Amino acid sequence: MENITNINEQKPILELKNLSVSYQPGKNAVDNVSVDIYPNTITAIIGPSGCGKSTLLRAINRMHDLYPNIETSGEIFLKGKNVLETNPMDIRRMAGMVFQQPNPFPTMSIYDNVLSGYKLNGIKLNKKEKDEIVEQSLLSVALWDEVKDVMSKRGSFLSGGQQQRLCIARALALKPELILLDEPTSALDPISTNKIEELLFQLKSKFTIIIVTHNMSQAARIADNTMFMYLGELVEYGNTTQMFTKPKNKRTEDYLTGSFG
Repeated sequence: MENITNINEQKPILELKNLSVSYQPGKNAVDNVSVDIYPNTITAIIGPSGCGKSTLLRAINRMHDLYPNIETSGEIFLKGKNVLETNPMDIRRMAGMVFQQPNPFPTMSIYDNVLSGYKLNGIKLNKKEKDEIVEQSLLSVALWDEVKDVMSKRGSFLSGGQQQRLCIARALALKPELILLDEPTSALDPISTNKIEELLFQLKSKFTIIIVTHNMSQAARIADNTMFMYLGELVEYGNTTQMFTKPKNKRTEDYLTGSFG
């Protein structure tokens, strides 16, 4: 495939160069992907199940380091830092991750959930700093007014949609450069999904967002740019509206029109 990276005149915040990830020798789950992601944009990654979407996302913040036998090759640069040669904890502070199922730490209070990244990184804060970070992070996800009087309750006390916003607040608390979301609304009802989508719109003024989604309507609603992946390959990358109305690749067109395979 011809590599399409220059879709924007800005300097990219994230650069993937010939990135491959394999779970077993000789078979790449992500195969030689090169792409530039630009600041203050929402990029959707779409494609059928098993095409490498989540694998690509997890490679960005070194999640694969937590599992043996996963091989990563190529290069990833985040704000000019070589991700594969930087301390993984530093990278995870720069690239916050939110998963499919809301996963607040069940034994922690709402307050401590927001601050958990600092605790895990061994970063000491005084009470005033903690209070400010918690309030600001919860305000950022429109959750402060809903929880400010029950901060000592466990995160699991909240509804599914509230829990997912808490997880986003937890990622934001460390002031990352990137927010990586792996199907963050697939376990939520339509009202909660709508709240998360509105939230992402607001957050992109301060953060760069990459979202894996099976929901093509969601990609069309919220993403500035979209990556279509198939069998580990990046088939097409570009402006979402343009891709959804005039895809350049026949496989993209077939997938978007439901006649794929």
